[in-house]
Amino acid sequence: MLLSRYSAWFLFLSAFYCLWALFVSSQNLWGEVAEHWPMALSMAIGSYAAGSTPMGGGTVGFPVLVLLFDMPASLGRDFSFAVQSIGMVSASIFIFCRRQLLAWSMLRGALLGSLLSTPLGILYFAPLVPELWVKLSFAVIWGSFGVLHLYRLREITGHDHAGDPRCPKDFRVGLMLGAASGFAAVSVTGVGIDMVIYAALVLLSRVDLKVAIPTSVVIMAFSSVVGVVVKSVAGDWQPGVLGNWLAAAPVVALGAPLGVFVVGLIGRQPTLLAVALLCIVQFVWTCISERATLGLAGTAIALVAVVVCLAGFEALRLLGLRRERNRTGLADAVDTDISLSQPVPGS
Repeated sequence: MLLSRYSAWFLFLSAFYCLWALFVSSQNLWGEVAEHWPMALSMAIGSYAAGSTPMGGGTVGFPVLVLLFDMPASLGRDFSFAVQSIGMVSASIFIFCRRQLLAWSMLRGALLGSLLSTPLGILYFAPLVPELWVKLSFAVIWGSFGVLHLYRLREITGHDHAGDPRCPKDFRVGLMLGAASGFAAVSVTGVGIDMVIYAALVLLSRVDLKVAIPTSVVIMAFSSVVGVVVKSVAGDWQPGVLGNWLAAAPVVALGAPLGVFVVGLIGRQPTLLAVALLCIVQFVWTCISERATLGLAGTAIALVAVVVCLAGFEALRLLGLRRERNRTGLADAVDTDISLSQPVPGS
């Protein structure tokens, strides 16, 4: 019964590992795989975060390559596409096999928005963005995300709303945010749409984390595959992606689904707290490592950008509280009408 339920996931893993081993053997790339073992080790952690939090594997892969190994930011972005197309796709298939609830209204809108805008962003917007801005964009997006969870974690983990699978408003929000983040965030950093959709779900729609996080995993998997297709058709991969991908892909194929499974046993709050701290650390690390280029003014601008992002999150939260009050008030009114319509015993 278990094998039948997860047959699609086992089939994906079998096909991937066979093709990976065949390619490495036929091209005699075992030395290349061994040479990039640090990335495989790093992505053991990154893939767990990808499956258990609203953060793609590139959230770890990007800073490891760019900050720790001093590689170009464009390489970190392309690696994020490549590694997430395996790890987060594997996690998504695992989620579907487990029949986990998803916020389908917002997800459908985000899928369409990403499909339309991510290719445009990769081809026409990302090439215009300087390397330093790519680093700072990543640092600011995830730094603000980390700060948000430090002071709103208890509220975020307290939601129990499963979401409305046929809500046209959520579809429009997903479409708008998916298009904007696909064009401006995913195309530049390789990640971001998962965090944006997750933030909309937990702050605006007040959705349970058990629904919001799997939804964010699925949209990031889809956007990564779109990125891989566009990069492959355009022939625009950065040198160095292949070696790192060959080392990390076998790890993330199992690591991301493992995150989906394990977080159900230990809870999401400790994992989210740890990852939030890592997000803040990488922001500070980026500002320190680039202090010579940024100067005092550039560092101040980066801090202001974090505050602006937090203000955007808070605006979503206020709208979400208003929607929740309206939803609760409507439900109370319906209950009152039903009780009043019941015949009084003995009348």
